[in-house]
Amino acid sequence: MRDIILNDKNIEEMIYEIRGKQVMLDSDLAKLYECTNGTKDINKAVKRNIERFPSDFYFQLTESEQKILWFQIGTKKNHVETRGGRFKNPHVFTEQGVAMLSSVLHTPKAIITSIKIIDAFVSMRQYISSNLIEQKYINELVLKDSKRIDSIEKVLDSFKEKTHHLFFKGQVYDAYSLLIDILNKSNNEIIIIDNYIDKNILDVLRNINKKIILITDKYNNKDYERYNSQYKNIKLIINNDFHDRFIIIDRKVLYHCGASFKDLGIKCFEISKIEDNDILINLMIKIKRML
Repeated sequence: MRDIILNDKNIEEMIYEIRGKQVMLDSDLAKLYECTNGTKDINKAVKRNIERFPSDFYFQLTESEQKILWFQIGTKKNHVETRGGRFKNPHVFTEQGVAMLSSVLHTPKAIITSIKIIDAFVSMRQYISSNLIEQKYINELVLKDSKRIDSIEKVLDSFKEKTHHLFFKGQVYDAYSLLIDILNKSNNEIIIIDNYIDKNILDVLRNINKKIILITDKYNNKDYERYNSQYKNIKLIINNDFHDRFIIIDRKVLYHCGASFKDLGIKCFEISKIEDNDILINLMIKIKRML
């Protein structure tokens, strides 16, 4: 944005924003127009031609607006005049008000000064418009990026393993399918804790080519003997200290099951991945004492 200098002042720095409008103080205009009596000349000219200055051309600041203006300026010095020892709120002119003011003032510099002031208003407006366009472009980019990130997160979420799986009565296939998926996650060892083991579980385990530790209290001895005579991947530990059912994968990942593995899908139950590592550690301490 180019600078416009007049009487060693940057006119653009004299333009403030009040009520959503760009305005100039009567005191600044009095100096730029070289009015002999300062703002008195400005206000007298306006009063003589008041019909040319509607409220969107010219208005007096309220107390709160004056405080806002002082904040923008940084000081109130030279921007308010006193009458009888009391502060009088200043008047301000919009761009249209400045243009009208040049037609009612009779000073040698009125016309040329008004042209330069209006030029400053135009420059400010172009600068603001350019910033708004740039900000709009940035906002659109942010919105697009936000939507793109949301889409990526949704895709990534679809690849994340669910930690809770609820099954209803009759979902036998889905339940056993998840059980097999969990068992196949193992690289080395699977520990299964379930007090009731039958042939259905042994049929699943025969296809798992990993070391399996089976902790149980009740099982069919003949089924296990037949299984063990052909498959050598299970180490059986008889123990009745457990009520709940668990699966431990490679001694690192722990799952809890709300039903005995032989009864999957018979009634409503849940299989959950336990994220609390302290539970896994305490459970492994217990199991290591049995091994």
